[in-house]
Amino acid sequence: MLLEVFLVLGTILIYFFFSKKNEETLPFKDGWWGRGQKPVTKEDSSIRPFKVETAEEELSDLFRRLDQARFTEPLENSCFHYGTNSMHLKKVVSYWKNQFNWKKQVEVLNKYPQFKTKIQGIDIHFVHVKPPLLPEGQAAKPLLMVHGWPGSFYEFYKIIPLLTDPASHGLGDEHIFEVICPSIPGYGFSEAPHKQDFNSVSAASVFYELMLRLGFNEFYTQGGDAGCLICTNLAQIAPSHVKGLHLNMVLVSKLGLSHLLSILLGQYFPGLFGFQDEDVRRMFPFLKKWLYKILSEFGYAHIQATKPDTVGCGLNDSPVGLAAYILEKFSSWTDMEFQNLEDGGLERKFSLDDLLTNIMIYWVSGCIVSSMRFYKENLQKGIGTQKHDKLTVQVPTGIAAFPNEILHIPQAWAKKKYTNLVSFHFMPRGGHFAALEEPELLAKDILQFVDKVEKEQLWKKKGE
Repeated sequence: MLLEVFLVLGTILIYFFFSKKNEETLPFKDGWWGRGQKPVTKEDSSIRPFKVETAEEELSDLFRRLDQARFTEPLENSCFHYGTNSMHLKKVVSYWKNQFNWKKQVEVLNKYPQFKTKIQGIDIHFVHVKPPLLPEGQAAKPLLMVHGWPGSFYEFYKIIPLLTDPASHGLGDEHIFEVICPSIPGYGFSEAPHKQDFNSVSAASVFYELMLRLGFNEFYTQGGDAGCLICTNLAQIAPSHVKGLHLNMVLVSKLGLSHLLSILLGQYFPGLFGFQDEDVRRMFPFLKKWLYKILSEFGYAHIQATKPDTVGCGLNDSPVGLAAYILEKFSSWTDMEFQNLEDGGLERKFSLDDLLTNIMIYWVSGCIVSSMRFYKENLQKGIGTQKHDKLTVQVPTGIAAFPNEILHIPQAWAKKKYTNLVSFHFMPRGGHFAALEEPELLAKDILQFVDKVEKEQLWKKKGE
């Protein structure tokens, strides 16, 4: 009887040992997200040019809604602590109506080539920018850059020239990129999925197909916010195709005993848990800098992960409501201290033209509801329960940790998920919307990461 028990236990241990070893890649999700049944005919794989266009009727309707907006008087001295302050919102709306030139911003949006292509039943919109000039004998490196919520592909417009033409911006010409910035399905000008369960793995699978369709068998990826999750999943799906993964935000969905011990004792014994002084400064006191932030800043996520269509109905109908909802995130997530300012600090890091251009992308495409549904599709089955949550990332990874990111993830924690972490830098300034706020800092970190991967040929060592 004792021998049988040992055999059973041994079998279980062997099973778990080998099953974990074999679970190195995430299955590709071949879905159908178009309307109705998937047709038996082959999907049209053509790539079609696209330009942003807005009819006069749409603009007239927008201005009518702006004129008819109702504002609630804010509490005295409340600044942005209750959300977007309506006194400042009135000023934004006045600028929107009287000074903001959407037609001029459409020209800005259209200055980079844009395209659409049908993948898994839905139209995928993407920006595709090639280098203006390549030194003889040098090839451009494909780089997929993925935005998050409540951002858009426009977040990357300031960093694109730094990556496609780095020499002209004092960044050298050793690494030059061909940049692809898609809109997540349901965001911007990508068609929204018509069926349930379109999550980050679905998006990663779609973007993997996109890169292959464009002829890129090997490429780099970069993302923050939802883009971080999508690019991580893509690296898990196709590690032999992703040469390197660069992130400016890291998500940890599973906390083990070592995490809990480091939370309790890391402030007092940082070296014991691999924490650096800057980790301690950004993480502790833990209740204030982690738990309180989660409670005070993630109410939106709970709404969007449960009943996105309800609140989305109002936002899709009111441009002022939409602006208030999005601007509050660009205030708090850029710097939490901006909540203490009457104007939310919005123009300390961004121009009103940039902020309103991003809002207009949501308005003219009518995508706010479908963009919010992405939270429900990713969170409705629980946090840390999906297969991708349990898998590590073997692809060479670089992380740029910006000081004003909502939650700081220390390198010691990141290494448990990204086991081939070759670059981790504490950035000197910046917050959640790094590509738009600090494009040069982010570009430099991407360049040094790629330089390391290329010189040490790290992508070739993934399986070793």
